[in-house]
Parts: sequence; structure tokens; C-alpha cells
Amino acid sequence: MTAEQWWRGAVIYQIYPRSFMDTDGDGVGDLPGIVARLDYVASLGVDAIWISPFFKSPMADFGYDIADYRDVDPLFGTLDDFDRLLAKAHGLGIRVMIDQVFSHTSDQHDWFCESRLSRDNPKADWYVWADPSEDGTPPNNWMSLFGGVAWRWEPRREQYYLHNFLSSQPDLNFHNPEVQAATLDNVRFWLDRGVDGFRLDAINFCFHDRQLRDNPPKPKDMRTGRGFSPDNPYAYQYHYYNNTQPENLPFLESLRQLVDRYPGTTTLGEISSEDSLATTAEYVDERRLHMGYSFELLTDDFSAAYIRGTVERLEAAMTEGWPCWAISNHDVQRAVTRWGGANPPPQLARMLVALVCSLRGSVCIYQGEELGLPEAEVPFEALRDPYGKMFWPNFKGRDGCRTPMPWSDGDRGDFTTGTPWLPIPESHGVRSVTAQERDPDSTLNATRRFLAWRRTQPAIARGSIRFLDVPEPVLAFVREHEGRQVLAAFNLSAAPVAIELSAGAVQPIDGHGLDGGRLHEGRLHLPAYGAWYGGAEAAASTAADHREALPARA
Repeated sequence: MTAEQWWRGAVIYQIYPRSFMDTDGDGVGDLPGIVARLDYVASLGVDAIWISPFFKSPMADFGYDIADYRDVDPLFGTLDDFDRLLAKAHGLGIRVMIDQVFSHTSDQHDWFCESRLSRDNPKADWYVWADPSEDGTPPNNWMSLFGGVAWRWEPRREQYYLHNFLSSQPDLNFHNPEVQAATLDNVRFWLDRGVDGFRLDAINFCFHDRQLRDNPPKPKDMRTGRGFSPDNPYAYQYHYYNNTQPENLPFLESLRQLVDRYPGTTTLGEISSEDSLATTAEYVDERRLHMGYSFELLTDDFSAAYIRGTVERLEAAMTEGWPCWAISNHDVQRAVTRWGGANPPPQLARMLVALVCSLRGSVCIYQGEELGLPEAEVPFEALRDPYGKMFWPNFKGRDGCRTPMPWSDGDRGDFTTGTPWLPIPESHGVRSVTAQERDPDSTLNATRRFLAWRRTQPAIARGSIRFLDVPEPVLAFVREHEGRQVLAAFNLSAAPVAIELSAGAVQPIDGHGLDGGRLHEGRLHLPAYGAWYGGAEAAASTAADHREALPARA
């Protein structure tokens, strides 16, 4: 692997800037706060950071509604602050990736302010505009992800505009070549500034169906399991026409051609479609995106069969590309709560970090995941997320995973000298960075040990993957790279388990610092939420011989 391909097998630490570190006392995190805590990030042993949007924005969707792609919102600092962040990160050996939101802008962006004025101004065709139906209703049945109709009336044009998200986030018309060119110019601005890559938000939403065809209805029994609760009308449709259009592919190729002019830079696409794994496989190859990730492991299903099936389906479909996995981010309930309940044990948090970092691909770790932070309970009166306010109480929104980092105990957690924009729960204070720094057996220090060990294991970072047929609740697979095999086994339950493994040349691997269990007379004994690693040299070059070098399928 060359230095230019650093992203293959990389561990990418996601920073949600509003909640990382505040330096000016306004209760909201900022870029100088990230600079102040970069030494901590470096101590984790990650390869890169991904910073969620910090661009100029009215903050209707907390930065994902961009009003100026080339400037920093004063809430977060200045372009000079970003340059200092970039320089310090690079000095610490950390790559910097930033979010880009291509599909839509804020309704306060200059482009939209001009576009909405008339049907014949220079930006008139830069957004998705459509005439009403004969009875004045919207042109089709498309729904917004945040609930309700995806069209909003503009009286100055006597037309509707499309918004797949909030009504204050109008969709750009990527069928217009000028929009594509302007988008690539914005990307070039940040490449010239020295960023190492981009996380591309909702990348499959850039294009819409030119004919504005209605989405077909989805059967009631199919409305769950794709990240949307059945009380959200967005779940009532197959979204065949409002996103994931074939025209997206040549645009991604143009993006890749631009990025490839800057050696060592990369792209990571967030993909959510009717078949996200198939779309990821289509979007990620040598001509398009470098990496892609979907929401398949951000669900409630924590069975070994589901995780194995998800990875195997992507492996079968993605013959060229490189996957990236995440089990937490700023949009979903934190993994330890989602899979471990209200009071998740620290063993679960450690095992989850090891599991996601052992799958084939790169991995995104969300801030606080290394602390084992559970989901915060945010009362309705403290909610800031418009999504949560709309669907309360069935869905409480995304604020529970966005509360500020607890650097120390207390209601401010050393995050700010003012009032935090979201409350910091007591359950986070006891898991603060300061508290865990003092405990050699903490989740934080376990994460550091594991990531340091992972760097010594090329099979884990870059090898192939093959799953073993072992019973629930154990997930087991073999990673192989250049003749070296590593077997990884994870107990996904809160009770000890033992499974049969055929004898072989496998030997336990130490140094990862996890509660790993033991292999005795062909039986692998795993403690609650335990993880175990064993290694062997591959016997020969044939697939059959490779299987013999480690325990055979049960």
C-alpha cells in the first residue's frame, strides 16, 4: 500500500464541531476547540479526522444547510482557524477530511436567493423547480425525509421547489451542467487549501428523475428496517425517482478526476437508497468514489447473522471498491445503547470498537465512541433537532447522540465556560476523558491499546475476509493478507459462551488488550462481550489449503 492510499484500512475519527470543544464561552464548539484537543485525538491512534460541516449556515439543520461553501460560519471561527487546524493535524500525522453537501443548499444561499426571484434570471434553473398540478397541488407524490411533502410553494415564480430534507434545504438541479461545474469548483477550493479528503453527505441525492414520476407505494410490512419509523410518511414509498439516478455516475467520475489531481486525497460517500449495498458497490470503484458507507450497521439488529449477511452481501457486490464501516454517527442512537440497553457495560463498548475495526475496510469512529458514551436522554424542552421536535415522542430526534464531549465531570464537562448548547448528562460525566485517563482499564485506554495493536496487523487493516459458520451469538471470521491469517471471534451477548472450533495451527494473539477468552481442546470460551484473536501462517496458495490453516467451518 502506497502513502497515497493511506485511506485503505484507515480509522477515521468523526468530529461533530458543535459538540467537541468550545473556546469562546458561547456553549457551542468551534474550530479553535478542535485545535486545542487534537493532541487527544492523536493519542487515540487514528489516521484521520472527519469534521462535520462548519461552513456559513443559518443552522436550521445545524450546518447541513450551507449558505456559503467557501467560508467558515462565525459560530465556528474563521478560515484562518481552519488553516491552523489543518497545519496542526498534519504536524501530528493526522489527515483531515471535511463534509461536503452537494445535493442541496440553505434557502439563504446566494444561488437560491437569486433563483427564487423569477423564471428567467441567471440562476433560474439551478434548483429543482416544477409547475403545480392542475389543481394547484405539488407536481408528484415525493416525500421529505423529515416528514411531509417534499415540495414548497414559491409565489414569485408560481412554482414548487424540491426539498428532500427540510423546506429550508432546497435541492440543486444537477441536470444543469453549471451546477455541476460550480460544485466541483467548491471542491477545488478546499483541495487547494490542503484538505486530504471529503465525506460526501447524501451523495446519491444529487440527481432526480427528470420526468418527476411518482414513487410507487411500499407495502405496510416493508416500512420498517431502513432507518425510518413507520410513523414517517417517507417510509410509505419506494424512493426510485427522487434519488439514486443513473446520471449520478458520470458526475462522480468527474469528481474523481478532479480529486485524483491531488495525490493522497480521498472521497467517502454516505449512501442511503432502496438497496444501499448495491448502490455502494456501484458508486465505489477505481473510476468513482474511493470509499462508501451506508446505514446497514446503524440499525437495531445486533445478531451475528445480520452483521455477517450485511458484510457478505457487500463483499459479493463490491468486486473493485473499498468499503467503510460505521456503527455510530451524529444521526443515530449511540451503538452501546442501541445494542446494549439503558446501562451498557464497558465490555460492550470495547468489543464494539474491536469488531467494527476488524471488518474488511476502513472505519469511522464517532466522537465519544472511544469513551463508551451511552445515548443521552434529552427532555423535549431542551431539544434542538427539528426532526425530533416533529416526531416527538415516538422518535426523539438526533440530539441524544450530539451532546457535548465530557472532558471532565460536571454539568459543563470542561466543554465550555458558558451553558452547553445541549445538556451533558450525568451518565457521561462518570465516563469523561479525565476519569478514564486515570483508569488503565478504561474503555478509552482499551481503545488506544487496540488501535495501536491493529497497526501491527496488516491482515486486520487490509486483508480479505471470510466468515466461519459458528452459532449465535458468536460472530467469527478470518482475515488474510500476504500469507498471514488472523481469526477474530466476538461474543455478541451478555453471557459467556463456548463454541466448537476444529483443531488447527491457530495460536492466540496477544497485545490487543481485550478480554479475549481462551481456546482449550477445540473449544473457544468467550466471556460476555468478549473478543478473541488467533493467528496462523497460510498453508499454501489454494483456497482449500487456506481454510485448513485455521479452524474449519463448524
